[in-house]
Amino acid sequence: MKRIITNLKAFRDEDQGSLAIETVILIPLLFWAYLSMFAIFDSFRQHSINQKAAYTLGDIISRETTPLDNSYLNGTQEIFAYLTNNVSSDVSIRVTSVKYDANNNVYKRDWSKARGWKSPLSNNEVKELKHLLPVMPHNERVMVVETFAKYDAPFETGLRDREIDNFVFTRPRYAPRVLWSND
Repeated sequence: MKRIITNLKAFRDEDQGSLAIETVILIPLLFWAYLSMFAIFDSFRQHSINQKAAYTLGDIISRETTPLDNSYLNGTQEIFAYLTNNVSSDVSIRVTSVKYDANNNVYKRDWSKARGWKSPLSNNEVKELKHLLPVMPHNERVMVVETFAKYDAPFETGLRDREIDNFVFTRPRYAPRVLWSND
């Protein structure tokens, strides 16, 4: 046992080596670290872009005084895809008009529409969003805009592909509520 310990100490204290071998060992590790940092930075950048685009859509919709329709919502999805530099099939949006009933302390859905792979919110699903919605006076309304985009990491460094989602609520600006046209 003493001989093994002596040999391990001798191996530890050995300071002669080859720079070429050390380089061969470290270069792949440094390259992987650089690609990982780039992928993480790109992920945060894409999250930021998606959040700004979601707030832009919320602001656009909150300024509407005429009822929204299917073509408006299709255009909104295309705008979101353009702002986030995605194709329309990789993004989904959901717009919901929410009213607060202070007498019953409950949030109710006026209407909800979606484009992409997400489905509209039901009244029960809106009630479950209570912890995300603001405190509002009785019969006040907000527009909830949810955006979803698929994110593919630029390199295979351990960062997995995911869905970026944002939840934005905005009070209607020029009218008491934003309407939906069934035409």
